[in-house]
Amino acid sequence: SFFIVLYIVLEKIKELRSFVDDNGIDIDIEADGGINKETAEEVRNAGTDVLVSGAFIINSENQREAVEIIRGTK
Repeated sequence: SFFIVLYIVLEKIKELRSFVDDNGIDIDIEADGGINKETAEEVRNAGTDVLVSGAFIINSENQREAVEIIRGTK
C-alpha cells in the first residue's frame, strides 16, 4: 500500500541524510512524487532539502497556500 512505500522511502531518506551529514557531503536531497498536504512534513522531517510537488499544487484551489504547505510555512 501507499503507506508502506512511504515508510520505506522515509527510512531511505533518513539513511541518506545521515550518510551525507556524517561524511560532510554538500548536496541537496530531493523528493519527487506523492508530495502533498499529508506527506510534505514527514518528508521534510526525514531530511529532504527540496520537495517537488506538481499535481497537489496545480490541482489546489489556492496554489499559493499549497506551496506554503509544501514549504512548511503554513
